[in-house]
Amino acid sequence: MGWFLGLGILGLVLLVLSLLFDGVLEGVLDGVGGGPDGFLSLPVIAGFVSALGFMGAIVLGTTGTGAGVATGAGVLAGVVVAWLTLGFSRALMRDGAAPAPRGEDLTGSSGSVVTAIPGGHGYGEVLLNLRGQPVKYAAKASRPVPRGAEVWVESVLSPSSVTVRPVER
Repeated sequence: MGWFLGLGILGLVLLVLSLLFDGVLEGVLDGVGGGPDGFLSLPVIAGFVSALGFMGAIVLGTTGTGAGVATGAGVLAGVVVAWLTLGFSRALMRDGAAPAPRGEDLTGSSGSVVTAIPGGHGYGEVLLNLRGQPVKYAAKASRPVPRGAEVWVESVLSPSSVTVRPVER
């Protein structure tokens, strides 16, 4: 039973190492189907080894069967866990994040004036919604715009400033 528990613990250590070194150890297995979403990735191997060890120890400790039956049950459990780990890791790799918002995404959006905008050369502040997040920008306008007025973004001047015009209703 000690061998099985040792394999289970070794699998957990491999899993912790794969999480801590996040891909550094993956390069060793790249040529043979490794990589972050390959069938020989460290999380998949760690899952297989842990399940083999712990299931083998459980079967050996709870039944009167020998090491052969415990190894068979451990291998079966290891294959199932490895397959599930591979499926989860591939699903996570496919889940691409939305692209980062760009300044051009602001053009045409509406917002409200937080700090009054003087006409001409001065700046005020507007609160805009960028992909559902409220973001404050410095704002210029061709004419004065009072605090609380609704505005449309005409153009983006820089990553932190925009040109706006008041909404006329």
